[in-house]
Parts: sequence; C-alpha cells; structure tokens
Amino acid sequence: MTRIASFSKKNKAQKNKLSTLKFIVYATILALLVEAVILIKGYTYQSAGKIVYGYTIIITIFMLSRVLGSFFYKSYNEKLTQEQKKQLLNYEPTVSFIIPCKNEEKAIYHTIVSCLASNYPKDKIEIIAINDGSTDNTLNEMKRAAKDNPDRKVRVINFKVNKGKREAMYYGFQVSKGEILIQLDSDSYPTPESLRFLINPFIDLNVGATVGHTDPSNKDENFMTRMQTAYYFMSFRALKATESIFDMVFCCSGCYAAYRREYVIPVLDTWINEKFMGKPIIFGDDRALTNWVIREGYKTVYIAEAQAYTVVPNTLKKFLKQQVRWKKGWLINSVRIAPEIIKKDKFVAFTYLIPLIIITILTPIIAFKSLIINPIFLGISPLFYILGISLVSVMLVTHYKVYSNEKYAKYMIAYSVLNMTILSYVIIYAIYDLKNMKWGTR
Repeated sequence: MTRIASFSKKNKAQKNKLSTLKFIVYATILALLVEAVILIKGYTYQSAGKIVYGYTIIITIFMLSRVLGSFFYKSYNEKLTQEQKKQLLNYEPTVSFIIPCKNEEKAIYHTIVSCLASNYPKDKIEIIAINDGSTDNTLNEMKRAAKDNPDRKVRVINFKVNKGKREAMYYGFQVSKGEILIQLDSDSYPTPESLRFLINPFIDLNVGATVGHTDPSNKDENFMTRMQTAYYFMSFRALKATESIFDMVFCCSGCYAAYRREYVIPVLDTWINEKFMGKPIIFGDDRALTNWVIREGYKTVYIAEAQAYTVVPNTLKKFLKQQVRWKKGWLINSVRIAPEIIKKDKFVAFTYLIPLIIITILTPIIAFKSLIINPIFLGISPLFYILGISLVSVMLVTHYKVYSNEKYAKYMIAYSVLNMTILSYVIIYAIYDLKNMKWGTR
C-alpha cells in the first residue's frame, strides 16, 4: 500500500509538472501572438498613435525584462564561498525584533508569540514591542504576551502620545541589543523556519540588509485581498527577486526585513531627521532606511525562503489610501537615491531605476490618452493599448504559475485592469499631495 501511495503521489506530481509546462507553452504562444498583433497594429497608426505605440512596446519590454530577470534569481546561500558555507553551520547571531504598533489589539499578541516561536536559540531572540500611543487594548495585549512568556526577552515600551512609526522604530533600534535587527510590522508574522533564512546572508560581511517574502494572511477574505495576494507575489518574487540579482533591493519592506546592527545604527540619526519641503517625512521609512544602507555601500538582498504573512486592506478605499502613502514614499526616495545609483551601478540605474520612475509617471498620462482622448477625439481604438497591458498580464500570470501552486494567478489579470483604470492615477494624486505628511490610513 505504501508503494502504491508513493507511486500515486509521484504520478500526481508529474502530472502537475506537465500541466505547468503546458501552461507555460500555451502562455508563451499566446504572448507571441499578442506581440505580433501589437507590432502590426502599431505600425498602421498615424502619428497620433505613435506615442501610445512606442510607450506600449517600451513598458512591455521593461516588464518582460523584470519577469525574465527573476528566473535567474538564486538563493543567497549559492553565492557564498565554501568557507562562508562552513561558517554558516555555527552562525547564530543575536536577534532583536523591533515591532512598532498603534491600535493593533487583534494582531499584536499573535505577532509577538510568532516571533518567539522561531526555530532559533531562545536566549538569542529579543522582542522590542513599542506601543505608539494606541487608544485601544494594544498595550495590554503586549503586556499579556510578555507575561505569558516570562522566560523570554520581551520588552514593552509605551509611548503615551503617538510619535509615528519612524520614531518608534528609531527608539527600538537604539535600545535593542541584537547583532541583527529585524523590523516587523505589527500585523505581520514570520513562519517558524523563516528566521534562519533571513539572517543567513549576514555571514557575508558585505550584506547590510535582507528582506523576506511576504504574502497576505487574509488571502481569501474577499476579491480585494485575493487580488493583492497576486500583487504581493509579483512584487516580491518578480521585482525584488530581479533587484536581488544585483544585490540591490531598493525597499526592504517593513513587513519583514533585517539589518546588520553595526551598519544601520550609524545612519539612524540622518534617517530620522529626513525632511521634504521642510517637513519631517513620516512615511516610506522602510524604503528610506534601505536606501541609506545602499548609500553606505552594502548589499540589500531578497530571501524567497524567508516566509512571512501580513494583513492587507480589505476594501478599495483602504487600499487606495495605502497606495497613496506608498507612492509618496516611493517617489521621494527613488528620486533621492537615483544620483547615488548612477554613481554606483550605471547598468541598474539606466535599465531599471530611472526607466521605472519615468514609466510610473507617464503611465496615467498614456492611459488617459489611450482610453479617453484617442477613441473620443481622434477616433483611434484603445485596443492596441489594451493588448499591450494584456501581454504584460499574461507574462505575470505565467510567472505566478511557475513559482506558485496557489490559485491566485487569475487575479493578476484583475490587478492589471485595476492598475490600468485606477491605480495608475494614484501617482498623480500622490504628487499633488506630497506636502501632506499625515499617515493617511487611520
């Protein structure tokens, strides 16, 4: 019976693999056909359509390069020397989890306990939980977690007045004792095995920061959360994976990221005092801190095996507010880091970062021209633009099918449609609202 069961499992695995391969083949054929249509359609346009044509080809090539690049991503352990791999067997630096929190009474206890459950020496894990002026039961939940684990290092810090996430992170980093400092959002949690994966790359003294792979914990709550599940996978396993090939991930996301203490502490004062148009910056803290590590000349890498989960917005309104805040942080930090990247790595600067900035800003303009101006005032069909977006969607769906066995690939198409019709315009509002330094989601 055991042999039969084993054979059945093996046969099922082979069928799944063949099914995936068939999907890749069909998706590739479809992509090529769509590309052919785009080329033929584009050349038939008059001058009024050349801008859209050129833009569509450029963004298609750009996204294709990001997706194809991610296929070359490898575990960081494969980049280590033989000597470093030997040292890794006994590599167990002390670790501090820094968890800023405001009004997360339902999540914070689970977040703290999940960190304590990491498969790592108990005496080498420290938790610094900062209550940032919560008005609910968050502080008591933090204290409960500490009380329920009296033999563990759990320190609860209480800000009676809200000071902001950046201030909470700053204080937590300063009072922590760990060699590796892990920034974890209050509604996120790592899997037990993920911690070692996240910190192993620090055996390489050139590594300054790492970021794990995060998926939504509320995946199946509704359509919005399913769509974000596909989006998160693309954001981490496609975009960050490609950036990691060059050891230059531009944002070690706050939901689960680690920093080498001796490299990050010296830049904290500069980071905490960052301003824009004379006002302190309160968002984009993770991207800004990552960029300071890059400025100092250290590697920032993505670790696909370091799995974490986080709660994502379950309504369009909450999602859009979050996106506005993220876009503000992305825009400010991307523009500021661009000159440094040009000096450090011209290939990354001119094939990735600068094109990404330009494309992001141009997308809403091209979308408006393609979907509104061209068909209504110039009599040009939006089909060409839609086909280009569809091709990008097909590539992302194919990528998802290759690296994930979950059911959310089809929601990548829904995300692409939402991005084409609504999300691309968030950057316009973000630019308009840059002076507003309010958090924006509470």
